[in-house]
Amino acid sequence: QVQLAESGGGLVQAGGSLRLSCAVTGSIFGTNYMGWYRQAPGEQRELVAVIVSGGSTNYADSVKGRFTISRDNAKNSMHLQMNSLKPEDTAVYYCRLHRGTIDYWGQGTQVTVSS
Repeated sequence: QVQLAESGGGLVQAGGSLRLSCAVTGSIFGTNYMGWYRQAPGEQRELVAVIVSGGSTNYADSVKGRFTISRDNAKNSMHLQMNSLKPEDTAVYYCRLHRGTIDYWGQGTQVTVSS
């Protein structure tokens, strides 16, 4: 059984930084990719960044150059370093693990960026 738990969200002023973490309980062996997604009120959940098993990364255009995704296999964790935050980054951020045909999601962590 795999469980994901996000942490690190909070309230920050525009231009500030936050580092989100996703702790994975259970084996991550065979994981195809992990990623961060976000959902703002009234909006659909959207991809923020993804890291595949080989280490390649991909980012939404809106966060390129500001956010960095990383994965620590030894600690079964994934992180999202968010710099130069903007009010439009305000959302609930979720981590996702995809393995085979199964998706696992965390409960989300709120990020609020004030102007």
